[in-house]
Amino acid sequence: MKPSFYQFTLPELQELFSKNNLPSSGPGLLFNWHYKKRRSEPCVVDLAKKSIRYVSECLDFSLPIIDTIKASEDKTVKFLFKLQDGLKVETVLIPFNNKYTICLSSQVGCAMKCSFCHTGIQGLSRNLKTEEIIGQFTESQKWLTQNRPNDDKILNIVFMGQGEPLHNFDAVKKACEIFLTKHGLCLADQKITISTAGYLPGLERWQDEMPNVNIALSLHSPIKEKRDQLIPINKRYPLEEVLKYVEAIPNGKNRFVTYEYLLIDKFNDSDEDAHLTGKLLEGKNAYVSLIPFNPFPGSPFKRPIMEKVKSFKLILDSYKIPTLIRATKGDEILAACGQLNSKAPAITP
Repeated sequence: MKPSFYQFTLPELQELFSKNNLPSSGPGLLFNWHYKKRRSEPCVVDLAKKSIRYVSECLDFSLPIIDTIKASEDKTVKFLFKLQDGLKVETVLIPFNNKYTICLSSQVGCAMKCSFCHTGIQGLSRNLKTEEIIGQFTESQKWLTQNRPNDDKILNIVFMGQGEPLHNFDAVKKACEIFLTKHGLCLADQKITISTAGYLPGLERWQDEMPNVNIALSLHSPIKEKRDQLIPINKRYPLEEVLKYVEAIPNGKNRFVTYEYLLIDKFNDSDEDAHLTGKLLEGKNAYVSLIPFNPFPGSPFKRPIMEKVKSFKLILDSYKIPTLIRATKGDEILAACGQLNSKAPAITP
């Protein structure tokens, strides 16, 4: 079976060309052609004949196929991608100011079993390969360019879709390296954010291995008993241990940790919860994203009223912690935070 072109970082492709005695200019040309120029057809421009032959015979360029598309009135788009083995995974384009953030999945399902997350009840089927992560971006970008040509810029990547990204560390790391390379998409490292529930084995590797991208931690409660219920791995990887690694990650001016706090009605939205959160994060290089819970079929939780959300924010403000209430987008097509599940029945907007 041919290896996928989209699994290679630029240095890896350069090594492959070197081993096969091919001109060293080829890898940069291929990255520029398929990533920067967004071309699907084989590259023949400026590529040596023996490189063209090798690429044609020895590399695979197939990508995940868009199975279904759902679009909401607010311009959120949810793709269901079909992979080569028949499994499926969801990806979301989130609109803002005539641009988009793409929410990528890193696994088919998830093993973390977070009780607030629709993906959590799906279970884990397998990790995504690097080329399957890359393919979500490239195929979503092509769809945008074809269908919304005047509104097709993807400026941010967030690994907040299906799966725990740090549970699939190697593929996520390679995907980030490909997104960042100057011959490819050439994204700035602060435009990529990886969200984690607090998977400690991945956090332990971050400083030495992960590119200088942003991190977001699913906090949701500073109270052990509540966080245990929401995020079961908290029992194995306690918050205090997780924070030691997370707080050491931001590198550079104006870089910080995003703490995601999912507000659930009458569970973790009280003034006491807010004050405990404020005391936990006070003085840290922190930014809080407050997320009103997004209901999904079978969930026992409910979204709090907006007055409660605003009250929670005001308390965090009193601790001088930058806090933003995340706008809910795409919830009518189950595309909002925590609603992804590629085994769920299709929702017609």
